[in-house]
Amino acid sequence: MRSFLWEFFVFGLKQARACIFAASFFGLLFLSRYLPLFGLPRYDFLCIAAILLQVVLFLTRVESLEEVLVLCAFHALGLTLELFKTQPGVASWAYPEDAYLKLGTVPLYSGFMYAAVASYMCQSWRLLRLELVNYPSYKLSIPLCAAVYLNFFTNHYLPDVRWVLLVPAIVVVFWRTRVTFLVTDRRHKMPLLLSFVLIAFFVWLAENITTFLGAYVYPQQRSGWQHVSLGIFSSWALMVIISFMIVAELKHMRERRKAASECRPLFGVRRLDAAPLSVVSSPLQINPRPLQRTTDHGPRTFLHRSNSTSAVRNTAIE
Repeated sequence: MRSFLWEFFVFGLKQARACIFAASFFGLLFLSRYLPLFGLPRYDFLCIAAILLQVVLFLTRVESLEEVLVLCAFHALGLTLELFKTQPGVASWAYPEDAYLKLGTVPLYSGFMYAAVASYMCQSWRLLRLELVNYPSYKLSIPLCAAVYLNFFTNHYLPDVRWVLLVPAIVVVFWRTRVTFLVTDRRHKMPLLLSFVLIAFFVWLAENITTFLGAYVYPQQRSGWQHVSLGIFSSWALMVIISFMIVAELKHMRERRKAASECRPLFGVRRLDAAPLSVVSSPLQINPRPLQRTTDHGPRTFLHRSNSTSAVRNTAIE
């Protein structure tokens, strides 16, 4: 029991550490209601503060350059969705306050709310040393990710296919996928689909807080705040799935680049110990005993790499 409580405590600490950008952003959102801003619109204050926060996290090496670029990509994806959803003909939600730093109807700070979700995923991946078991091929995950994202736009003009097509497809594609994570010295495992639901639930709770603090309002909240409907929960679950698939594919691409770099010629000779391009779940081991091969020009020594692991697409990314 004591061991379980310790694991749970450490897990909570790592989760809190992974939420550093999101929690800091919420703190700024709360403080912006009470700080004297001397005429600066609150949305502009949030945008400038979020940029400075990102700079601090990068300079203190809490976030790497690669992670910052991922957050920028999510910022762009979020703004694109916001521009569509807040236009007068759609009006899924609105930003009731003024701002100078905005694009059309969307204040630029709003993209950081999407970046906060991506930041949590990148940090969790590294802190908990996530591994994905039986993760589907990118030939399935990338088209599925694109279809989920496009449905956020097309459902205003065509039937919403999330329940009849997208959710069943997600269940089928990720049914066998498991995510394993390291808390202290033991690995734990859970279905990836369950992790999607849990993350979406906490994002939905966070959205209730952000709407209460006036970050934006839904149509039913214009006459006064009320909790965000559970119907919005499915939208956030789909957004979490999109975010996770993008982060996972970027991690896979990085590992493939690493593996490809090991295939470069060494002094004009292609190394036999080059790792395969597919990502494996456990590190390949180097056998210190050299392998001799005789050629026309005499013996040539190669490092020998044992191939004790199968080249399945499981991920071990720190």
